[in-house]
Amino acid sequence: MPAGEFELIARYFGGAGANPPGVVVGIGDDAAVLAPTPNHQLVIAIDTLVAGVHFPPETASADVGYKALAVNLSDLAAMGATPVWFTLALTMPGPDEAWLAGFSAGLFELAQNHAIPLVGGDTTRGPLTVTIQAAGQVPPGAALLRRGARAGDAIYVTGTLGDAGVGLQIAQGRLSAPSGDASYLLGRLNRPTPRLDAGVALRGVASAAIDISDGLAADLGHILEQSGVGATIELMRLPLSPALRRTLEDTAKRCAATLHAG
Repeated sequence: MPAGEFELIARYFGGAGANPPGVVVGIGDDAAVLAPTPNHQLVIAIDTLVAGVHFPPETASADVGYKALAVNLSDLAAMGATPVWFTLALTMPGPDEAWLAGFSAGLFELAQNHAIPLVGGDTTRGPLTVTIQAAGQVPPGAALLRRGARAGDAIYVTGTLGDAGVGLQIAQGRLSAPSGDASYLLGRLNRPTPRLDAGVALRGVASAAIDISDGLAADLGHILEQSGVGATIELMRLPLSPALRRTLEDTAKRCAATLHAG
């Protein structure tokens, strides 16, 4: 990339100050040198977000940065891992200082909340694409897996379901909602909450776990397949946010009002 672009990357992602514990060599060399905590196992997750596929192109760059890290931290949470560092590969059509300023602000807001440093990465020119690889640690044998579910287990979720999906429909103009509810649902789409504390707390408690970013039915199906069991879901007991309930109820009323009697 041209020198100007390298300068922008250094400005927004170059890091500052002494390396945190576990980072022997961080940003600025050909590769990072890392020292995992003794007697722990590494857990590695990686996700790619492509503009127009995984987020609308008009999404605020701060939200893109936040979400790109959040989806990886959610995968670590599902494994019961404590995050320790991450890398970033960023592809952009060209240098855009305003976009990078927002992106890095959102990215590092979440990173600082969980004390996880950026230790390296790559930049290149092309369609807007963000790839983050995050590393976490667990005590030996403590990682939560998909294949441990047993007959008689109860099924639990953290948080409320469906908010991000409805938020996406609002972002696409397919649904409308009162401004307060729309803001909440769009926030759930653009800034998902990694359930890291819950993941750590469930070590040795949960028999199986999974990140349900693809939806409860699809992701629960992965657990059932790998564990060789079945499940029954009581739909009326699924946790739904008040904002989602109001939005869907309002949409149903408007649809009913436009239908002819049969």
